[in-house]
Amino acid sequence: MLFRPDSAPSTRRFLPDFCANPTVFLTVLLAELFALVLALSEADRLGDFWNRLALISLFVQWVVLGAAAVLCLSQRYLARLGPVAATLAVLGLTQGVTLGFSLLGGWFLQSPAEATAPAVPLALIVARNLAISSIITLMALRYFYVRRQWQQQVEAEAQARLQALQARIHPHFLFNTLNTIASLIPHRPAEAEQAVLDLADLLRSALVERPVITLAEELELTRRYLAIERLRMGERLQVDWRLAADLPLDTLLPPLLLQPLVENAIRHGIQRLPAGGVLLLQIERQPSALAMTVANPRPTDGSPPGQRLAQDNIRQRLQLAYPAAAPLEIVETADHYEVRLVIPISLRSSPTPA
Repeated sequence: MLFRPDSAPSTRRFLPDFCANPTVFLTVLLAELFALVLALSEADRLGDFWNRLALISLFVQWVVLGAAAVLCLSQRYLARLGPVAATLAVLGLTQGVTLGFSLLGGWFLQSPAEATAPAVPLALIVARNLAISSIITLMALRYFYVRRQWQQQVEAEAQARLQALQARIHPHFLFNTLNTIASLIPHRPAEAEQAVLDLADLLRSALVERPVITLAEELELTRRYLAIERLRMGERLQVDWRLAADLPLDTLLPPLLLQPLVENAIRHGIQRLPAGGVLLLQIERQPSALAMTVANPRPTDGSPPGQRLAQDNIRQRLQLAYPAAAPLEIVETADHYEVRLVIPISLRSSPTPA
């Protein structure tokens, strides 16, 4: 799932997507577990248990799938309601579905001997079904609301960390770059001018707050950063670009994924080596994902890598943007440090947290 800006108030979006396959599957699974509990509570013998389970499962799945279909069709209308109104609307719709299937089930399953009996037993069954349906619906809605509040808190923390990451990167990088430009002006003015242009474009791209950027923009941001660092470090910094020929450059992804990893690889690895080293930046095309790798040599003096802040930030943002994808992976030895991450490309729309 990708980041997608939404103009609707966040409190109105606590309901899940009832048209999505994962939501329907989870609903059916939970309904079957509920049917199992009801069958166990009502049956005294094994034969009665299986009969009760079959009948209860049939009825419960009717109600659940019917309610999911109605809520799916009503989703656009429900999205415009506030939390209280949406709760009442969902409760009313599920109660209506439960009432309809209770009456239909009572008519189909009523035995001939019960046909001449008073209608009170059926009324009691319907009342019981409505009570159970309302309790389960309200519990589910409360869970969805609390889960949404938790997601909002996590997203706010991730955004705050992103802003802190941007604030951490720019001051020391700007200071080093200005020193490099000042040293180039007397003897290599053309390179100094190009460095100023690269710095201006880099800061313009990095400081604009956008929920997503394209892969092409992320690569260009990284290239400009490396061009400036190459001026400062000279031949001590070598970059091994291994980019697949068929990369979908229009793929949308969260900003500042590669550049912070590249900065850490230089700052905590290659820069600390007297002879420098080779920075590997590889992006491979997989059937439905992009596999990215940033690797660098590092000192063997046992000092900590110092790369955790950026990696923790990127890991959290990736988990919000792509819950089903593999998390950020770190492979390290005494003299080698490597970070791998996977970006799904099956969805081309802009990502949304939640």
